[in-house]
Amino acid sequence: MNIDGLSNGIVLDHIKAGKGMKIYELLGLDKLTCTVAIIQNATSSKLGRKDIIKIDSIIDLDLDVLGYVDSNVTIDIIRDGKVAEKQRCSLPERLTNVIRCHNPRCITTAEPSLPQEFRLVNRDQRIYRCCYCDTEYKEK
Repeated sequence: MNIDGLSNGIVLDHIKAGKGMKIYELLGLDKLTCTVAIIQNATSSKLGRKDIIKIDSIIDLDLDVLGYVDSNVTIDIIRDGKVAEKQRCSLPERLTNVIRCHNPRCITTAEPSLPQEFRLVNRDQRIYRCCYCDTEYKEK
């Protein structure tokens, strides 16, 4: 399969296989008017298999979403057909409106307009706690 290169845009590379669609949904890439290509299960010498997302425009990305879903993602900014900038993600210390608190007594349940805010409490186990009720959230 051949997906053409970009003249100007963004390539999200080294996404753990199977995580590409989650990133696509959380970043709201379906709302863009430019071309977006999702390549799933591409062969990778480092990862074995990986997903890649190519965006045919330079847009602002929520690095917290990328870092939360897969902290190994690399972000390549393409200008004039060449990599002009390369960024790496990391697991964010705080998350806002990425995950939801599951505690039915949390204030965010009664007040849905409040932002869903979480703080990282254990980096190795990827555990976050709700900033309002202190309920633990660990990705399954």
